[in-house]
Amino acid sequence: MLYWALVFLIIAIIAAVFGFAGVATAAVGIAKLLFYIFLVIFVITLIMGLMRRGGAPPV
Repeated sequence: MLYWALVFLIIAIIAAVFGFAGVATAAVGIAKLLFYIFLVIFVITLIMGLMRRGGAPPV
């Protein structure tokens, strides 16, 4: 998912350079949305991984 966010960001940059403001705006919006979704999934996975670990092993 992070890959697609970067792809849309690159499309937005290229479109902005060539002056396609509508395409650039849409691509930036999609890239931001995908990045935020990726970030939420990452945080949820991180929290679940820490909870699953169950603490330090006994010495």
